[in-house]
Amino acid sequence: MVQTLLPETEGPRSKRALILAAAIESFGKDGYEHTKWAKIADEVGIGQTALYHYFESKAHCLLTIMSLELSRSLERFREVTADVTPADKALEAAIAAAYDVTPREVLQMRILQSHMDLLATPRPSEREEAERQRARGLVREIEQEWTGLLARGMKAKDFPKRDPHAMATLVLALVVSVWRWYRPGGPMTLDDVRELISGACLRLVGP
Repeated sequence: MVQTLLPETEGPRSKRALILAAAIESFGKDGYEHTKWAKIADEVGIGQTALYHYFESKAHCLLTIMSLELSRSLERFREVTADVTPADKALEAAIAAAYDVTPREVLQMRILQSHMDLLATPRPSEREEAERQRARGLVREIEQEWTGLLARGMKAKDFPKRDPHAMATLVLALVVSVWRWYRPGGPMTLDDVRELISGACLRLVGP
């Protein structure tokens, strides 16, 4: 039976959190395309038809995982950068927080970055489309937060004046690209990754 670190939101008998935990494990390790929806039901200990009480499709579950990860990342960014000055220290804190993650969160970010293309095209069902729109809104909020941080630094002359949105897009691309290739136990630790990406981002936005 899969154990979950995700909070229950639908009462003590809800299987939603367990389904999400099993899906994160399978999508993150085996790949979304290689995960059978029936396998998730087996791991949670419910019939396959019961899955549809919580998610109308495997894609709906995937989009929900993506929204959850985007929401977590946004909340974490706001938490670690609030009232931090100067802006270069806030940027360092944001980048450090991006890699201060649990094994479960590594899988969530791998899933998110592997399927960002799903957010570009309207979904055929109402519930899938609602989750897609939620994820797109969170992406915009994340971009706005990183843009705001860099704009603050430019205004304070911590960073040279450039287009803050363009610079934020470049910084974010560096930060999140890691999850396409990073693997626990590989040649680089997350501390190595943090040091590499932090240095690259500071050079990118700096003098």
